[in-house]
Amino acid sequence: MTTLIDRYVFTVLRRVPEQQRTDIERELRTSIDDAVDARVGGGEAREAAVEAALLELGDPDRLADGYAGRPQYLIGPIFYPLWKRLLTTLLSIVLPAVVTIAVVIRVLQDATFGDVIGTVVGTTLTVGAHMVFWVTLTFALLDRAGVEKADLRRRAWTPDDLPRYEPGFLTPAQLWATVLWPVLMIAALVLQQFAFTEEPVLDPANWSFWWPYLIVVLILEGLYGVWVFRRGAWSHTVTAVNALLAVLFTAPVVWLAATEQFFNPEWIAGVDWGTQDPLRWLTGITITIAVAGAIYDIAEVAVRAERARRGLATPVPGTGREFTAPLS
Repeated sequence: MTTLIDRYVFTVLRRVPEQQRTDIERELRTSIDDAVDARVGGGEAREAAVEAALLELGDPDRLADGYAGRPQYLIGPIFYPLWKRLLTTLLSIVLPAVVTIAVVIRVLQDATFGDVIGTVVGTTLTVGAHMVFWVTLTFALLDRAGVEKADLRRRAWTPDDLPRYEPGFLTPAQLWATVLWPVLMIAALVLQQFAFTEEPVLDPANWSFWWPYLIVVLILEGLYGVWVFRRGAWSHTVTAVNALLAVLFTAPVVWLAATEQFFNPEWIAGVDWGTQDPLRWLTGITITIAVAGAIYDIAEVAVRAERARRGLATPVPGTGREFTAPLS
């Protein structure tokens, strides 16, 4: 079972060069053990001694930068780890979502293949550049103003801030992505009725039942993500709920597409793909994406739950080490 000391050490190791990890881990664990033993010998309870020793060492990101001798002159050592994490999240999650939305809009406007590629490249460069520039500028100004990371937290660093490495836990970034996806889907479902094209892309007749039904299921998907995050464990119960939601969403989409009730006939009539039948292609793509996405989602959650239940050792990304998941 991963201990508080393990979590601290793993967090330090993620930010040091691979060739230094073994020596740094040995030195760090020895230092922590000596500090804990000294406090226990002085009459403190072991759990309190561990927390006090880690508090004395301070933020593991800053400690790792000290070990690595890493110069961080653009932002500064206080804000560099936070700047890097935020920028990584924006570029890996938000930017692809924005590019995808831009591409979908261009496709619905009957753009050529070259126009779509231009949209991908242009949106990626423009939005990505804005993300990097404004995030960097914000942190640079905070650094120059003498603001401390603790001021942003409104408290000093504590061991409670250490990441939860066990696979039984949904990370805040995973929670954000889990909630964002249903929100984007609901927005696209509603906006396609009034924007993007002259005629709605999806069959307006389904607003009598199926589109509101899918919106409700998507809301439940978002609530499911919050529930898993608060529950703090992947289990067979989570697997069953996830599979049920996947079926509740996928089955109607596949049925509507297969019976030609998914896309708006008037919009299809205005789509010109030459000799190709747009309805046949769009139906095939829709069914394939829906079924493949549902299978992947169900399988991924089932594997996570089984690994957590069996307590299998799992690598900690970027450390070369493993942790053992708690039973859940």
